Amino acid sequence: MNEILRLFPDLSPRQISQLEALEGLYTDWNQKINVISRKDIYHLYQHHVLHSLSIAHYVHPTPGTEVLDFGTGGGFPGIPLAIVWPEVKFHLIDGTGKKIRVATDIAQSIGLENVRATHIRGEEERGRYDFVVSRAVMPLPDLVRIVRKNISPRQRNAIANGILCLKGGDISQETSPFHRIAETYDLHEWAGDSWFEGKYMIYLPI
Repeated sequence: MNEILRLFPDLSPRQISQLEALEGLYTDWNQKINVISRKDIYHLYQHHVLHSLSIAHYVHPTPGTEVLDFGTGGGFPGIPLAIVWPEVKFHLIDGTGKKIRVATDIAQSIGLENVRATHIRGEEERGRYDFVVSRAVMPLPDLVRIVRKNISPRQRNAIANGILCLKGGDISQETSPFHRIAETYDLHEWAGDSWFEGKYMIYLPI
């Protein structure tokens, strides 16, 4: 939490309380369902919460913006982002029902009123959104193919509607088809922590 507070100094007491509650909730759920790897649960805030929140460093959506979290798993990056963007509407989807149960319970437990979670495959989702967020779900070209239909033509933000994707490792092959329009942000330059080396946020306007 200390790193989150350092990098996001303007969080309200309610937001801090909601973020602090995540540790106990995810730890409890992880004993029932393997939402996060057993050893990684001890690094929840750095490896999952802060990683998810990195998107909020680069993007500042207007109130009423609608976001689809594609392949949310247990709620990443959607739940941390919904905490820091309380005026943004989130729809979390995943093809695994038990993970959606986790995301739904955690969102309700911390009082997130801007989140709904649905057990559905991305190919079946028909809603339109300003942004689609994802966290290492699948190769970028495959993601674009599936979610292009979900990007709203209505523009209401300073940046064009599109995909905000968290990726790691050598991303050159994935981004090469979009090299003219994709913007890549080095998370290590922002966070400064060695764990973020080789991790990126990709913004792809659609």
